[in-house]
Amino acid sequence: MAMQAIQYPTEILSALGKEAEEFEEEARLLLALKYYETGKLSTGLAAQLAGMPRSAFISLLGEHGLSPFGETPDELEESLANARKASHCQ
Repeated sequence: MAMQAIQYPTEILSALGKEAEEFEEEARLLLALKYYETGKLSTGLAAQLAGMPRSAFISLLGEHGLSPFGETPDELEESLANARKASHCQ
């Protein structure tokens, strides 16, 4: 899979104390996470952007406060609470 280069000033590397390869890998991951978070990419496409298997990307979602179900942990807890309330009302 061919990756397109993103242009950035070399001062960025100095400011972050990173080598180019490390910065580019991290930038791809952060971009993939953001596109997934905003619903613009699926887990599969985001994983491709990040350059990793889908299973590894899904594992990283929790570390970044994201859910593989498209909801935040707080939203999942709220949905579960609402489901419990609804089941007790019947």
